[in-house]
Amino acid sequence: MKRLIVLLLLAAPLAAQTAAHTAKPKPQHKAAAAPKKRKKAVPPPNADSVAQAREDSILDSKWPVKTPDPLPGSLLPGKRIVAFYGNLLSKKMGVLGEYEPDEMLRKLDTEVAAWTKADPATPVQPALHLIAVVAQGAPGKDGRYRLRMDSVLIERVAALAARRNALVFLDVQVGLSNLREELPRLAPFLARPNFHLGIDPEFSMKDGTPPGRKVGTYDAADVNYASGFLADLVTKYSLPPKVLVVHRFTQHGVTNTKKITLDPRVQIVMDMDGFGPPELKKNTFRKWIKAEPVQFAGWKQFYKPRNDSPRTTIAAILKLHPRPIYIQYQ
Repeated sequence: MKRLIVLLLLAAPLAAQTAAHTAKPKPQHKAAAAPKKRKKAVPPPNADSVAQAREDSILDSKWPVKTPDPLPGSLLPGKRIVAFYGNLLSKKMGVLGEYEPDEMLRKLDTEVAAWTKADPATPVQPALHLIAVVAQGAPGKDGRYRLRMDSVLIERVAALAARRNALVFLDVQVGLSNLREELPRLAPFLARPNFHLGIDPEFSMKDGTPPGRKVGTYDAADVNYASGFLADLVTKYSLPPKVLVVHRFTQHGVTNTKKITLDPRVQIVMDMDGFGPPELKKNTFRKWIKAEPVQFAGWKQFYKPRNDSPRTTIAAILKLHPRPIYIQYQ
């Protein structure tokens, strides 16, 4: 993931100095005419701002996306999901594992309360988003460059989620593997009503490059496979609709988005997965989430200042169109 640095060029206005006259003014037989007021200069419209406003107007017309009517038990758009992301075995992968469980849950409570206060019309559904298949820098025994979390760890996260009546998302970073190899082993968990799925194209290395050296990719066919896998579970076990989160922060991250098919049994969130200052993240949101609509929109927030400095405010996120309905804290 490449960092983008925004340079702000600040132009300091020049101050003119005026000499003061100390001599006593001479009396005048005729009143001096009042100086004419200068008209305040109006700067010309910024061409980039005008072009962006015009483009936003075009993009706005694409939303909301025409989707199948939600089935009973659907989470979206009636609720906003606020999720803590990471892995209990690592303090560096996200807030889920960075803090001890009790403190982590208290922080989750704080974020849920903040979103509830900011948008009381949309109930907040808390969630824990576990990276259940973790991309690796080493090939491992099978050469797949990924590490599968065992059922014991997943059950630990499920137990923590139960303390807050929270959802559980299982996130998959396939490395040199693929969704067809990874999802079936997660089926027993995904068959539970409160379990959902996240897939991360950043670590899907279709050309054999080890993960982390460049940004990977998924195609619409991959998203459709994941959606179909979840839909089959919904039907087989008479479950409420599932949520599928697809992380994205580059155009190549998800290709052929127009070919992604929608199914009322699965609600797809395209999650803006970038980092940086607010304006940079909002631009990423415009280019890869808003401009290529699929179904619902998401937004990632980082706790660490080195990733989001400053962090985008909730008020600013709520001004976005489409309004993100899934918020992930990392």
